[in-house]
Amino acid sequence: MAKIFAVHPDNPQTRRIEEIKSALSSGAVMLYPTDTVYAIGCDLNAKSAVERVRQIKQLANDKPLTFLCPSLSNVATYAFVSDTAYRIMKRLIPGSYTFLLPATKLVPRLVQSPKRKTTGIRVPDHPVCLALLAALENPIISTSAHLPPDDEPVELDLEPRLSRVELFDRLDNLVDVIIDTGEETTYEVSTILDLTGDEPMITRRGLGWEAAAAWV
Repeated sequence: MAKIFAVHPDNPQTRRIEEIKSALSSGAVMLYPTDTVYAIGCDLNAKSAVERVRQIKQLANDKPLTFLCPSLSNVATYAFVSDTAYRIMKRLIPGSYTFLLPATKLVPRLVQSPKRKTTGIRVPDHPVCLALLAALENPIISTSAHLPPDDEPVELDLEPRLSRVELFDRLDNLVDVIIDTGEETTYEVSTILDLTGDEPMITRRGLGWEAAAAWV
């Protein structure tokens, strides 16, 4: 059974954040809110926790995982950022955008795309996420918490629309920590921008895609 932490959505309590950070540093997997959907996550560098996230989401090892960074300067530690990519990202972050970038050696292989050597990175616009990132001092895995029904993969738009309480109940025995900010679940995904090639491309239209289109 997961431990539930009630955290203020706008002013996260320092003590609660420190407790969650301690759990993540010890390899915990959590359910937490982001500026898009509720996500399942863990410390990027906790290999056993990353493997558990894959198991929970039924993801093959060749399926890359997105992770959160606190700032653009931190992104550059984990990805090669071209001048063009930098200009675009500077305009859009923090926000509901996932950037596909060439990975550096600091990105664990278990997280990146093995064929393309790329990774997906977000800089979220959410106080709880940013507080956790600051406390942990490591990136945090972020993959949608909306699980397919009956253990069969389905498309996002066919998944059942679970309330916050229903989602907590469904994941209670699968994760170690649940962060409850009182925010309801949403199904509005991030916009994905592929910045790995010469020409930046929007590969998925999500929240804020119109703003991204102005710079791509």
